Amino acid sequence: MQPTNRYGALAAWVYELDKPVGRSFGDIAFYRQRLAGCDGPILEPAVGNGRVMIPLLQDGHAVHGFDTSPEMLERCRQACRAHGVTATLSRQGFESFVSPVAFAAIVVPAGSFQLLVDPAAARAVLRRFRDALAPGGRLLLDLDPLGCLAEPPSPPRFWESGDDLLVLHESRAQTDFVRQTSVSLLRYEQWRSGRLAASELELFALRFWGVLEFELALREAGFADILVCGDYRADTPPDGAATVVTFEARAA
Repeated sequence: MQPTNRYGALAAWVYELDKPVGRSFGDIAFYRQRLAGCDGPILEPAVGNGRVMIPLLQDGHAVHGFDTSPEMLERCRQACRAHGVTATLSRQGFESFVSPVAFAAIVVPAGSFQLLVDPAAARAVLRRFRDALAPGGRLLLDLDPLGCLAEPPSPPRFWESGDDLLVLHESRAQTDFVRQTSVSLLRYEQWRSGRLAASELELFALRFWGVLEFELALREAGFADILVCGDYRADTPPDGAATVVTFEARAA
């Protein structure tokens, strides 16, 4: 079976070029503000290249991160060394991660939670998050608005890196409005001197959530004091124009 959401070598390279460490979409400043008084370790599942983790480490937080992609983890390790910070990193997944400590906060940026396309599995992961938090610990989690399910795929994109040209082609393979899922076909290409040097083909699957639906899932998992905001405007509920919805909840 073709692996889904693999994030291989070319995908990790493109991710690094498109979302380097510290590049903010409004999220990093938001998390820094919300976590300013956080006293205890923080967990970032699906940590990627450390785009969000490293600024939090630079603020003095102790941050643990995990990812299923060895290529992404290696880029994160390299970025930590380059920025002179130390993180606790491991290769784990949402559904099986082991918590070495009780966390004061868990941060899941950039819609990474949507990589869990089975709603039952996603609800089980929310319970795992709850169990991994210290009493009163907080979960901050971003989701794409449900309306993004109907959006067409992005046109081809490219990035230059030294003598290399990296190209990403995306095509929508499946959209299921009943299950609120999409599957896209991502083709990553590395070109050099006008010749194709390498390519990767990946299936990219996402599940989208309604705001009320996700609030209910959080409560079912044992969270309370749920706050919902749009576009990183604290205490401002999302409206129809919001491009990202952030949930903040406390472990009850």
